[in-house]
Amino acid sequence: MRRDRTCSKNQLTAPLRTHNLDIDARKGINKVHISLIAGWRKRPTDTTGSGPPCTEAHRLATRIHTLDAVIICSKGNLDMAYPGLILANAALGEGIETHLFFTFWGFDMITRARMDDLKFTPLGNTAMRLVQAPNLPIPAMAGGLPGMTKVATKMMRKQIADLEIPTVPELLEQIVEMGAHLWACKMSFDMMQLNEADLFDGVEAVISATDFMEISEGAQIIFI
Repeated sequence: MRRDRTCSKNQLTAPLRTHNLDIDARKGINKVHISLIAGWRKRPTDTTGSGPPCTEAHRLATRIHTLDAVIICSKGNLDMAYPGLILANAALGEGIETHLFFTFWGFDMITRARMDDLKFTPLGNTAMRLVQAPNLPIPAMAGGLPGMTKVATKMMRKQIADLEIPTVPELLEQIVEMGAHLWACKMSFDMMQLNEADLFDGVEAVISATDFMEISEGAQIIFI
């Protein structure tokens, strides 16, 4: 996928440098250029992006967008925080433009006061088993016992640590350093009466659903 993206970007640069398409590609192209070109000819009245060179540039820019990854993080449990972060880490390692959008309980992953204290509960989890006895499911009623969430959380944290997997805050810092873009949902932000100082530093902005649709247009979307 990294090779496909690089190839498409190189192919896109060629018509931009050889034709006057109002895009300065002498120093290469970036995401802003790609988004601008991918948006050409969306409306019948648009005149920008007409003719064979522009048609080809539009096709290539749209192709690059389809190689982007957008991960929606809507859960705040410890076991539901890691899938999105691990996928983002893998995507970034493959050179894929990666965005994470945090909404509803997913805000716990990026809220300073809670991000390092996420919980895991076996309540309602019919797949819950002990590693030591994989063929013996834990009864659903056991999840409601006092102290069970604390015990289950401690067990999961130990398993994660034994595998040398970073904590949620450490993994967030890691993917931001790799180039991930973190976005917070405006509606959830307002519902929870938060302010920007409450959020993890790596969050770029609090955005609306409309903003998110523009960012994610054409990308591969994963909902967790």
